[in-house]
Amino acid sequence: MNAEPNLRTPLYSEHSALQARIAPFGGWDMPIQYTGIIEEHVHTRTAASLFDTCHMGEFRVCGTAAAQALDRLITCPIASLAPGRCRYGFLLNETGGVLDDLITYRISEDEFMIVVNAGTLPGDRAWIAAHLPAGVTFDDESDETGKLDLQGPLAGEVLQPLTAGDLRTLKYFGFMQTTVCGVPALVSRTGYTGEYGFEVYLPVEQTLMLWRALLDDPRVKPAGLGARDTLRLEIGLPLYGHELCATRTPAGAGMSFAIDLKKDFIGQPAVAADAQTGPREQLVGLQLTSRQSARAAQTIVCGDKKIGVVTSGSFAPSVGTAVALGYVPKEHVQVGTALQIDTGRARLDARVVPLPFYTNGTARTGPRS
Repeated sequence: MNAEPNLRTPLYSEHSALQARIAPFGGWDMPIQYTGIIEEHVHTRTAASLFDTCHMGEFRVCGTAAAQALDRLITCPIASLAPGRCRYGFLLNETGGVLDDLITYRISEDEFMIVVNAGTLPGDRAWIAAHLPAGVTFDDESDETGKLDLQGPLAGEVLQPLTAGDLRTLKYFGFMQTTVCGVPALVSRTGYTGEYGFEVYLPVEQTLMLWRALLDDPRVKPAGLGARDTLRLEIGLPLYGHELCATRTPAGAGMSFAIDLKKDFIGQPAVAADAQTGPREQLVGLQLTSRQSARAAQTIVCGDKKIGVVTSGSFAPSVGTAVALGYVPKEHVQVGTALQIDTGRARLDARVVPLPFYTNGTARTGPRS
């Protein structure tokens, strides 16, 4: 029996024309790189890069009880979220394990948009829909919605001439409903790269038009998921399926800002218990002494004892060395702790360092003058 083919975004032919390296990701055929991961990474940090993120999912939840229902489902505060603002949080199972990490947008008092990861979309859809009360409506708008991320310190200069709204008014984790190239769009400022930038949601049939319009600017280059991964790793952000999974609570991932333990949400007792005692294993940043990278699933050792596992690892172009994230017992999380990573062929020296690895990003401050 043949497996189902991977899905493709509306821009697949554009990626092919640009000779991108395509690989499976979350059930989709996605561009991993165009000219090279390091080159695309550096361009994002210094200018503006364009990412195809049409594979991600968008849900619409509406009703007078929608805020209260989502407060029960998602770890971050939802009822207190103001229209025009969005928040990062987690969707958990009953034992506190992470089903997905997501961003919730409050469109109006009774209307929300939830943006979820591609690989978890079917499960998220079923879980959320099953836990909404009567009178709260749920719509999966993923197939009708296109999404492009323009990231980098020059992103505002590039996008503003195409946008009716004043992008300078957007604060971090704010959004506006406006037009881009004359097309109705929602533009937000969250980012997954550590740099100033915007996410543009628009009708899927208009995605190709905007992609080409943005790449017409010589300051913009396309970037793939390879650079997206090294950029998020440098700023210590988790990736579902690596740092986050259904068998761990998010308490050990250092993401307490996205968890409101004062409210009642699914999985709250388990997360609260972990937070009170300190999770047995905690996520740490590891800086290696060379450019040789660790990889996910490799073993973290202390002396001759296996103590943990790498969840993500790569050379970090903006740091100049290889870095990694991994879970280790709480007695090994102190900054400066010397550890090693067993690659199977060699042991790489590493030490625990504070997160993020890279601290000069413009995501919160905006571009520097």
